Amino acid sequence: MGNQNSIFREQMSDRLFEFAAKIMKQEEVLCKTYSGKHIYGQLFRSGSSTGANYEESIAGQSRADFIHKTQVALKEARESNYWLRLIRKSKIISETDADLKFLLQESSEFIKILNSSVLTAKQNKQ
Repeated sequence: MGNQNSIFREQMSDRLFEFAAKIMKQEEVLCKTYSGKHIYGQLFRSGSSTGANYEESIAGQSRADFIHKTQVALKEARESNYWLRLIRKSKIISETDADLKFLLQESSEFIKILNSSVLTAKQNKQ
């Protein structure tokens, strides 16, 4: 079981890292307008923070620390998803764009995974 958890954490870390890298690639497209620059800045911060906070949660010093840091990663994933949905809605990037589709899908999955992790950790705490 421990090895499976280790593999899952490594895969999740890799996905979050790729997520942040794909967000960085959107700078050129988004930063052409004032609103695009604003959205990019917000998305960059929340998208890269999701992975950073997940990494911190893995090294949590206690179950409470793990829960707290995973909740922060969850909040950042939700914020990222918000900005990505706004990009799609405003058509700053075409909704058929492969990277936008990837980012939206990943952010939705991250929300589900991180939420489940928090709930499981809280249940196991009791």
